[in-house]
Amino acid sequence: MPQSSPTARIKMESRALTLRYGAKVAVKSVSLTLPEHQVTALIGPSGCGKSTFLRSLNRMNDLISGASHEGTVLLDGTSIHDRNVDVVDLRRRVGMVFQKSNPFPKSIFENVAYGLRVGGMKDKAALAARVEKSLQGAALWDEVKDRLDDSALGLSGGQQQRLCIARALAIEPEVLLMDEPASALDPIATAKIEELIYELKARYTIAIVTHNMQQAARVSERTAFFYMGELVECGPTENIFTNPREKRTEDYVTGKFG
Repeated sequence: MPQSSPTARIKMESRALTLRYGAKVAVKSVSLTLPEHQVTALIGPSGCGKSTFLRSLNRMNDLISGASHEGTVLLDGTSIHDRNVDVVDLRRRVGMVFQKSNPFPKSIFENVAYGLRVGGMKDKAALAARVEKSLQGAALWDEVKDRLDDSALGLSGGQQQRLCIARALAIEPEVLLMDEPASALDPIATAKIEELIYELKARYTIAIVTHNMQQAARVSERTAFFYMGELVECGPTENIFTNPREKRTEDYVTGKFG
């Protein structure tokens, strides 16, 4: 279980963040910090608001009709809802990897290069170098370097998910949001994703939603337990799993409900 550093700089934080879909409150007054270069795991039963909260960190909820928010989300101390914040730039700085791998029906190379091309990178040598670096960062380069022109859809499920991680890394984010990135994968592919997360935190601040409590214990320094749209408790992962303050947390992590 990774050890939490109490002195880590805060990279992102929410303050009294409430999120609604129409009249329905999905997340209620959540204040949570994401320390730099640490993995924060968000756990809790289905429908408890953890994915909604995660998507609020790069304003993906803006894309949902009827979604609204109160409270503040800060990135390096600046509100991500400031009028002069460019949402495209925000999503470059705060990248996202989804539960279901979603490679484009393009070549492996073009999947990773996609965001770079959209961002205006045209130099072929620079594109090739960044694609290679990103695939290496996602621990996929050695498996695909001889078939970069092949369709990404021919990769295995675990490889497709690492390709999506490479695509997120290519635009050089500062924060990586992962919404159950291994839930659809077999144990071997899951172990590779977990090893990757452990390596990536040296360069990125990571928040991961997971249903798998053993996974949360293995990869994260801090764990936040959500229940019914509220943040019940957050602290060092070891404390949450072995000595939680709240009875609801204890009941969840010991399997009394879920």
